[in-house]
Amino acid sequence: MQPSDSSDVLTHLSRNVRRLRLAAGLSQAALADQSGVSRRTVIKLEAGEANISLTGLDRLAESLGVTFVDLVAEPSAPRSSINEIVWRGQLPGSVATMMASVPASKEAQLLIWTLMPTECYVGEPDPAGWSEMVLVLEGSLRIETTTETVTVQAGEHYAFATDQDFTYINDGEQLTRFARIVVS
Repeated sequence: MQPSDSSDVLTHLSRNVRRLRLAAGLSQAALADQSGVSRRTVIKLEAGEANISLTGLDRLAESLGVTFVDLVAEPSAPRSSINEIVWRGQLPGSVATMMASVPASKEAQLLIWTLMPTECYVGEPDPAGWSEMVLVLEGSLRIETTTETVTVQAGEHYAFATDQDFTYINDGEQLTRFARIVVS
């Protein structure tokens, strides 16, 4: 199932952050202090106006005692069929869509990404023990980590620990589509 064009991470994020923050008995300032996300960002998130990194969302989720999916998904959506856009690049067509999530130590997430030519995504290190598995479906994807750089072609996969800096780069002339499984 393809996500609708109107689907966007801010659709549910603002309501979920506010609802979960209030349920946890936290003020916006307390949530900001616990998560390391600025108070201004928390305020803007709740207003549906902020842009925040995926790692920032992970830190908010941890501070609220919930998962990343709890922040971005419709609360009644089954975890087997989330279909929410959680990242948009600078170029039209560059998106990451959260497809599903299953339990792991914390959870495992399946995302489908599209990167247009010259687009990149710069990831921040995750906590120790987090990993990703990437399967390139179309085009090629350069993955740069702290320790190595690999180019993964359509039909190939790559797995790595994400407790380090990492970047996804489409330096080809056609779009790149890949599946990304995040395990925490």
